[in-house]
Amino acid sequence: MATLRDLRQRIGAIKNTEKITAAMRVVASTKLRRAQQAILAARPYTLKIQEILGNLSAAKEEEYFHPLLRKPKEIKNVAVLVITSDRGLCGSFNSNLLKNAMYHITQKLPSEHKNMNVSTIAVGKRAVAFFAKANVNLIRQYPDIFAKLDFSTAEDIATLVADGFTDEKFDRVEIIFNEFKSIIRQEVKLTNLLPIEPVLTPQAQKAASLHPERTIDYIFEPTKGDIMDVLLPKYLKIQVWRALLESNAAEQAARMMAMETASKNAKDLINNLTLSYNKARQAAITKEMLEIVGGAEALK
Repeated sequence: MATLRDLRQRIGAIKNTEKITAAMRVVASTKLRRAQQAILAARPYTLKIQEILGNLSAAKEEEYFHPLLRKPKEIKNVAVLVITSDRGLCGSFNSNLLKNAMYHITQKLPSEHKNMNVSTIAVGKRAVAFFAKANVNLIRQYPDIFAKLDFSTAEDIATLVADGFTDEKFDRVEIIFNEFKSIIRQEVKLTNLLPIEPVLTPQAQKAASLHPERTIDYIFEPTKGDIMDVLLPKYLKIQVWRALLESNAAEQAARMMAMETASKNAKDLINNLTLSYNKARQAAITKEMLEIVGGAEALK
């Protein structure tokens, strides 16, 4: 049975832990607000570039080809970009994503395409540490990027996958990351980065469904090809940047909730230990009083 001294030490240690987790929760909530602001700031540009790209792809003009639009007849080489956090203490944020990523890389892709070569690009210290020990082909590592997240990182990653796709080292490029839904909800998302598939806006989709015989006709200055040559690499970079921002916000939300749960558990444990301490102290006092009374009776 724990002594009063042991109980006091445990209560003190847990109180110190509770202070740390509470402070970490405050820090995570502050970082989450900044991450949400970054997503909101990037969203209008992302939506507009998607709209322009979709309208350009639907416009009438001569046949146009860009290496980033290449659609291979056979999928033999796939690159998978996996984004995790640099730090832990964020619940199941990393474990869920890495579990899904390993299943996709080692089971799902090989079952879909025979004799497929899968290459992995690890973003975040947790992904780098995980895939360094796993039996996968790790071609590039990006640890310690979220301490100071910068658009140049997205540019570097986009250039890496674009060069590999253009040189036909990859037939498809996919990205796996945690998408920020709300403070209490983050979802593992898998999307295709390359080849780029332009998506029509909801308005354009509605117009096309109502009048399928009509096509959008634009006058381009310069040509459609010149615009697409500039737009497609930008679109790829902004897609990678969006995934990094989403993962960063999801990480802070997961850490905030994990630290809030840890603080609550610490308080509950402190209350239980305090109750045990008071019971043990009461028992010790009662025992001392009985010994005194017994000694007094013996002296009579």
